[in-house]
Amino acid sequence: MSLSVKNCNICPRHCNINRNYNNGFCNEQNTIKIAKIIKNFKWEEPCLSDKKGVLAIFFSGCNLRCDYCQNHEISRGQIGKNYSINEFINLIEKEQLDCDAIDLITPTHFSKNLIEAFKKINKKVPVIWNTSSYETTQNIENINNFVDIYLADLKYSNNELGQKFSQCLDYFSYALPAIKKMCELKQDKFDNEIMKQGVIIRHLVLPNYIQNSLNVLDVIKKEFANRKISIMSQFTPNGKSILNRKLNSIEYKTVIRHMEKINLDNGYIQDFESANESFIPKFI
Repeated sequence: MSLSVKNCNICPRHCNINRNYNNGFCNEQNTIKIAKIIKNFKWEEPCLSDKKGVLAIFFSGCNLRCDYCQNHEISRGQIGKNYSINEFINLIEKEQLDCDAIDLITPTHFSKNLIEAFKKINKKVPVIWNTSSYETTQNIENINNFVDIYLADLKYSNNELGQKFSQCLDYFSYALPAIKKMCELKQDKFDNEIMKQGVIIRHLVLPNYIQNSLNVLDVIKKEFANRKISIMSQFTPNGKSILNRKLNSIEYKTVIRHMEKINLDNGYIQDFESANESFIPKFI
């Protein structure tokens, strides 16, 4: 069974196309496509998994087009296996007891399919919505019944950088209200330091754009001071962007000092050594 997606307006792109016959900006049609499944994945934030790790499901395609994307082999929608809704249900039912959570990575453009699938899944573990945050608030409300944890990027502090790097004219204008909606809908709940429900706001520090990171931290302090944050140093050049080098230690220390200065201390700071190709899954 596949879901008919006509006049698709799931995400802020508002492509308004019939995905039965055409690809959206995400480069996908109406059938769930998964590029890679990793069992016992333990590279997410420590509070998201205990001993088993998460079931990481990397979806093909993306509604952004970040030129520095570390997962560019899959985000362009060129790799993956199609799953009907019933096949996806069977996948989750089979694998969920062997993981601490289900990690849906870049799933936005398949929201309608996933809503239908999770209506029929007897969910045993939390579901993580691992998103760029380029979402509509309506879509967040639509998926909220089956999502337990929002793992939400805040990439940029303005729309200009979204246009420069992600072919997106209005990233910040949508990401900020989307994350606000996530926080409104999910309070943080933990069991022995493992998150069972809530929101984590992620930010990847980009080389040469440290002021952007300082501004993002200021936004988080103003809007989301009590929510968990995760500051990442893992930027790895992909050979396709003007961002052609890794962070240097001074840049990262500047960001961390600002985080400390404004008393943002609820969350995680990634080790500087995480900028390594070995941390990027192999998709082909």
